[in-house]
Amino acid sequence: MSYALITGAAKGIGRAIAEDLAAKNYQLILVDVDKEQLAKTAAHLQTKYEVSVKSIPLDLSDPHAATYIFRQTVFYHSKLQIVINNAGYGLNGAFETLGLEQQLNIIDVNIKAQLRIAHLFIPVLRQVPNAYLLNVGSTTSYQSVPYLSIYAASKAFVLSFTRSLRQELKGSSVSVSCLSPGSTDTDFVNRAGMAAHTKKIADRFNMTPQQVARIAVRGMFKGKAEIIPGFTNRLNAVLPKFFPKIITERIAAGIYRPRPEQEPPPSTLLTPS
Repeated sequence: MSYALITGAAKGIGRAIAEDLAAKNYQLILVDVDKEQLAKTAAHLQTKYEVSVKSIPLDLSDPHAATYIFRQTVFYHSKLQIVINNAGYGLNGAFETLGLEQQLNIIDVNIKAQLRIAHLFIPVLRQVPNAYLLNVGSTTSYQSVPYLSIYAASKAFVLSFTRSLRQELKGSSVSVSCLSPGSTDTDFVNRAGMAAHTKKIADRFNMTPQQVARIAVRGMFKGKAEIIPGFTNRLNAVLPKFFPKIITERIAAGIYRPRPEQEPPPSTLLTPS
C-alpha cells in the first residue's frame, strides 16, 4: 500500500492527478486551502475508488505549513512514494498596481512552500525503493511575462530548481520531474483576475485537467525531467529560444495587459497556464 501527497488537490490539475493516482490504487494525502472543496474531493475519491484519503486543509503561504504537513503525516512516511508540489497561483496586472503583500504571497506559495516541502520530504522518499517528486511549473517558466511577472518568475524558479535537484538526486531512489502545463480549464484565470480578452485566448488552447493529469502521471513514472502536456505547449516552450526576448515579451504583454474590453485581443500561441 503506497501513499501520494498532493498539494493544491481540491480542484483543477491537483484533483485530476489525485484521481488518476486513486485509480491506480494509491492512498492519498491531500492538501488545499479550500477546506470545503477539499472535503468534497476527498469524499468523492474515497467513494469512487475505495482508497484512504487524509485531508489537510491548510494555507501554504504560512511559513510553518510544511512542518505541519510533515508532522501530520508521520504515520504514513514509511509508505510515502510520491510527493506532488502542485499548489500555486498568480495575479494578472502591472507590478506597481498590484498589492505588494499579494505578490509576496505568490512567492510564499509558489516557491517557499515547494522548497520547504521538498526539503522535509526528500529524506522520507529516500526510504522507499522507487519514489517520485513532481514539482509543478508552467509554460511561463520559459519566458518573461509582463503583467504576470511574479507568477512567471516564480515558475521559472521552479523549473530551474527542479532540474538542479534532479541532478543532485541522480542515482538515488528519488526521481525528480517538473510538470509545465499550459492553458488548462481550471479556475486559474479567475483567481488571477484575468480580463475577458485574455480568457478568450486561453479558451482556444485549453486542455482539460484530466488530460494534463494523465500525461503528468505517465511522465512522472517514466522519470522524465520535464513534462509539457500538449503539442502547442511544447511549441510555446521551444519557440522563445529562437526569437529575441523583446519580441516574445511584447507578445506576452499584448495578451496580459489590462485594457478596455472593446480593444481586439492579439492573436498568438502564447497562453497562460
